[in-house]
Amino acid sequence: MNFDLETHGAVTVVAPRSNVLGGPDGADLHEYIHQQEQEGLRRVVVDLSRVQLMNSSGLGMLVSALTTLRNVGGDLRLASVSERIQSLFVITRLATVFKSYPTADEAVASFEVA
Repeated sequence: MNFDLETHGAVTVVAPRSNVLGGPDGADLHEYIHQQEQEGLRRVVVDLSRVQLMNSSGLGMLVSALTTLRNVGGDLRLASVSERIQSLFVITRLATVFKSYPTADEAVASFEVA
């Protein structure tokens, strides 16, 4: 998957460089999340600031990552979700499943107060 990574203490920020449409990119994200979980890093922020489009496969990829992390006591949070993508989360009722923040910094900080 084409994504950038940053680590902020115990939180990893994954920032896709383009649209989230599943396929091979989904497998790459799943592999990365699994590797992070194995290393004990269980707090992930997905920064969607550069994502213009997302389809059902992309949604499935995020749900799978969230499930993997929550099963081991971790969590995944979203940042910088565009109105277009937020409407997709609302329509699919996933807006109540994911915690979403205006910026990646705010999402990272939310782990500190949790």
